Amino acid sequence: MTPFEQLIDNMNLSTLSIPSIRLTDVIDILLVAVLIYILVRWIRETRAWSLFKGLLIIAVASLLAYRLHLYTITFIIENTFSVGVIAFIVIFQPELRKALEQIGTGSFASGITDAFKQQGNAKLSENSVNEITKACVRMSDARIGALIVIENNVPTGEFTQKSGTLLDSVISEQLLINIFWKNTPLHDGAVVIRNDKVAAAACVLPTTEKPIGGELGTRHRAAVGASEVTDAIVVVVSEETGAISVASGGRLRKNLSLNELKSVLMQLTDNPTPIRKRISRKGRKKNEKNSSGN
Repeated sequence: MTPFEQLIDNMNLSTLSIPSIRLTDVIDILLVAVLIYILVRWIRETRAWSLFKGLLIIAVASLLAYRLHLYTITFIIENTFSVGVIAFIVIFQPELRKALEQIGTGSFASGITDAFKQQGNAKLSENSVNEITKACVRMSDARIGALIVIENNVPTGEFTQKSGTLLDSVISEQLLINIFWKNTPLHDGAVVIRNDKVAAAACVLPTTEKPIGGELGTRHRAAVGASEVTDAIVVVVSEETGAISVASGGRLRKNLSLNELKSVLMQLTDNPTPIRKRISRKGRKKNEKNSSGN
């Protein structure tokens, strides 16, 4: 008798039965699935998504260390996870507090319907880059202060959820200038661009604690602060000097030219070819045509 036949013989098929499924069981499963889906969508709107992925990587690494008998690494990870509950509360404290506030005010229920809305994942288009660049140049000439946050991979939902006015508008030069025009209702704060649209305006950003120069004001400190907690590119137009600066990765690049600003913003498009390279390629093509014509 083969092992497979022996296994079948040892099994008592008469005792096998399909469990009965009640209507309440189906409802229970659907509710749990919906809650998990809403929880994941809510986490993805904040920085908690990046932290959550980091915890998953640590969990996978601990499983590999256990399977490969890496005793020292396993010992360290096990002792670290022994206080995992407290660490989880400390790390996700802002997100957990916001969730409890939403449940208490009843606004969490509205997230159930919002969770089923389709959310685009479009990058910044080349046309949007041109519109942002033209708006920054005009605001620089007119000495209009501006602060523009362009979302990359880390969500900036906490900037728009805690403050600001939701817009969901197409990016245009006129819209950005009208938002930041002096004494308009939305000029004080930052504009957040997400999924190739102006998601919100008048958003409050966290300011950096490190020194960035005494000649720089609150806008520049907020730009650096936002780039420290996300991977967004933040464009600043100085109201005093009209200088255009860009903050990314906690660093500030000052006094950018038109081509330099376009080159930075093109990194967020589907065709991240720097402007200077593209211009030089066009120049080479023209030279080739002229030489061939001669």
